[in-house]
Amino acid sequence: MTKASEVVCVVDSASRLGEGPCWSAEEGRLYWFDIKGRTLNWYEPVTGQSRSANLQVRASAAAVCRHGGLLVATDQGLAHWNPADEALRIVTPFDFAPGYRTNDGKIDPSGCFWWSTMDDDGGCRPGTLYRTDPEGVTEVILDDLHIPNTVSFSADGKTLYLADSQLKTLYACDPQNPLGRTVFADTRDEAATPDGGAIDAEGCLWNAQWGGWRVVRYARDGRIDRMIPMPIEQPTSCAFGGPDLATLFVTSAWDGLTEDARRSQPLAGGVFALQPGVAGLPLPLYDGPIIDQEPPHG
Repeated sequence: MTKASEVVCVVDSASRLGEGPCWSAEEGRLYWFDIKGRTLNWYEPVTGQSRSANLQVRASAAAVCRHGGLLVATDQGLAHWNPADEALRIVTPFDFAPGYRTNDGKIDPSGCFWWSTMDDDGGCRPGTLYRTDPEGVTEVILDDLHIPNTVSFSADGKTLYLADSQLKTLYACDPQNPLGRTVFADTRDEAATPDGGAIDAEGCLWNAQWGGWRVVRYARDGRIDRMIPMPIEQPTSCAFGGPDLATLFVTSAWDGLTEDARRSQPLAGGVFALQPGVAGLPLPLYDGPIIDQEPPHG
């Protein structure tokens, strides 16, 4: 693996709470959300063009659908984004408890979409991790994490990396037995908080760390392998993209920063890119229907 290139802001989007970067290979687009700004945004590296669409809901995570568009986790339930008419339609409504919204999410190697909810009041109440399978059935996986984050899978699907950002702890577990999770790494003695992540082709976990001015690469045994300084305090998540998945894109946020802090980091809320010297894992497409159903308990 070669040394990472310079970190460059590719879209000065000023997202209040940028999250959920998702690469669409067919479209050649990086999608991401501004959760609190209620927008879906996209960037095309080949043309350098970027755009955004206003949403009526808070959306946070997505998976690319085989038949076009995105499966999207929102505070009103699962939705489908159609790039043809640039419309987001709720297709599986969920009635979450007041004060909750969706947070992180990722598709696993078997084609299941995993997504989480959290109490928007800093995770005061526990959040929930859900899984929507290729048949369109959603079930509760965990309901004891306050701020479920990271949600990344090894290439063979046998390891789920998961964070509780409130506890500043990263876990590794068997997706079939998530209650048996073990501590993978933590930042409890630091200002940094584990946030969104992505797995590279060598099986290492890249993790954006809120409050830490950095993105960290963890080896398979949880050791810090590399630390990439960022020009913003609050990187939120990361995803590999580009034609060969050789670019690591990093979203960020200005939410919660003081006016002085915002002036000192004017690119806060932007999307950044670097060449880490290793490619990412290609993620499968969501191939199932999104069917109306009663939401599971949890």
